[in-house]
Amino acid sequence: MDLQLSGRVVLVTGGSEGLGAAVCDRLVREGARVALCARNPRRLEDTAATLRSLGGEVLAVPADVSRAEDLERFVSAAHERWGRVDALVNNAGSASAKAFLSVTDAEWEEDLQLKLFAAMRAVRLTVPHLRAAGGGAIVNVLSIKAKEPGKNTTPSSVSRAAGMALTKVLSKELGPEGIRVNAVLVGMIESGQWERRAQAAGKPPEVLYAERSREAGVPLGRMGRAEEFADVVAFLVSSRASYVTGTAINVDGGLSGAV
Repeated sequence: MDLQLSGRVVLVTGGSEGLGAAVCDRLVREGARVALCARNPRRLEDTAATLRSLGGEVLAVPADVSRAEDLERFVSAAHERWGRVDALVNNAGSASAKAFLSVTDAEWEEDLQLKLFAAMRAVRLTVPHLRAAGGGAIVNVLSIKAKEPGKNTTPSSVSRAAGMALTKVLSKELGPEGIRVNAVLVGMIESGQWERRAQAAGKPPEVLYAERSREAGVPLGRMGRAEEFADVVAFLVSSRASYVTGTAINVDGGLSGAV
């Protein structure tokens, strides 16, 4: 399926590694122009170089999305480079999960700044450009814990739930202007984080993947791949998803009991 993304400008936060890098790769292969940001300049440039080797038009901007001025610089740089913005993927985030009583105020604030406030600011900065382009798409990357939080999952599950509410509100407010807003809820996906856990345990990654997916009871019987997640995101930012908005799609192999 041609996603009709050729020449479209897509912004991806947290795009230097893992799921974010996979999204950038998929978008570049579809012909999109991609602006990505991340905190680690070296890792960011390495990823950008890889994307350029695929023939992609890429802009890499070092930025900490929890800082408003960094986000403003990122969005402005992308618009100045290409003169338009067609989509935003709010991917930046981290996994933080502890028992409620062990989470400090500072940890709550840090998590909310990174996962909620950063997404809010990025949307606020991007919407004027999406309006000028005649519409567009926003995808918020969340976790299945946003729908189905368990014990010892704060502050992340709460921040992600707020992100899902934000997605719904924005879809209703921006829909009349042709701006679609959706969320992708991630389950157990293969990543560098899991590979590091496997190394610490002295196991090959594929062994740990099989063990953890079996222990978790993933119906498809395995962990997901980053490119499978990226395929869903690319579809949602494309015009092929032109009648999809206000929804939160699980990419979890059926793990979550919530629909």
